[in-house]
Amino acid sequence: MPGRPGAPPPEHGKQQQGEPLIGKEGRVTGKIGPGLVGEVMIPVRGGVEAFYAHPVDPREEIPVGSIVVVVEYHPPRTVYVAPAMA
Repeated sequence: MPGRPGAPPPEHGKQQQGEPLIGKEGRVTGKIGPGLVGEVMIPVRGGVEAFYAHPVDPREEIPVGSIVVVVEYHPPRTVYVAPAMA
């Protein structure tokens, strides 16, 4: 409850805000690779939203249509992803 006496202040921009995204799967809609900012669509909050995407392995290329898993989340709209296991 905001404003409650003794409650810690909200931690805006911290990794903790991304915890629900980590481990989620999404579909690549813009090629991800070295020197590229790709795009993935991830189901969140009852819908599907677009996020900027980078590969966890900076040498890896992930083509459009691939299924990926979120490994890191950097608010507000950036994720680091790896190919999902088939």
